[in-house]
Amino acid sequence: MATKRKVNNLLALAILSVIIERPMHRYEIASKLRERGKDQDMDIKWGSLYTVVQNMAKAGFLEPVGSERDGARPERVIYRITDAGRAEMSDWTRELIATPVHEHDAFTAGLSVIGALSPDEVIELLATRIGALDAIIAGIHRELESLAGTLPRLFVIETEYGLAMLEAEAAWARSWRAELVDGTFPDLPMWRQIHAGSMAPSDYVEMVERGMQEPK
Repeated sequence: MATKRKVNNLLALAILSVIIERPMHRYEIASKLRERGKDQDMDIKWGSLYTVVQNMAKAGFLEPVGSERDGARPERVIYRITDAGRAEMSDWTRELIATPVHEHDAFTAGLSVIGALSPDEVIELLATRIGALDAIIAGIHRELESLAGTLPRLFVIETEYGLAMLEAEAAWARSWRAELVDGTFPDLPMWRQIHAGSMAPSDYVEMVERGMQEPK
């Protein structure tokens, strides 16, 4: 079971991951996070960074150690990570790696109501998605190849994982699309009947609930 954390926002973990190196003010924290592409790994809302930093300080994970002023700009408070912050970062990371969490995504949501579209339209939409995935996958491969030998693999392992997930999704989409194209998808006749207007979705659901066979 996931731990109920004092600051339950992945932006907090991202902040800890950069401020652990040395004390920083929030503008420098944001710069480091962008520089390292953390917004590609986590759902970061930049407008909430100031609030998250404040909440982390209240929770005892960060503490102010001074301030600086650059010209006429407002004074910038410099924070450093505390022992409690180091412990929180380690514990949170352990939980994220060891504990599977079901996460909803847009594609799953679309698949859950896919019957609203006709099979022929889905075939075309899947082709579009597969093309887009292939382009993204090719781009990530180029990125990893360009980094080979210049950056330790430890620092791109999340990119490797993301690539594997995209490749698995593309393979699944290709497989299902092939079933729709060659007619081997078992529910295709019923699906076509629904969109031809000869069967209502509720009729099929009722038949399934009664344990009846799908009409041919």
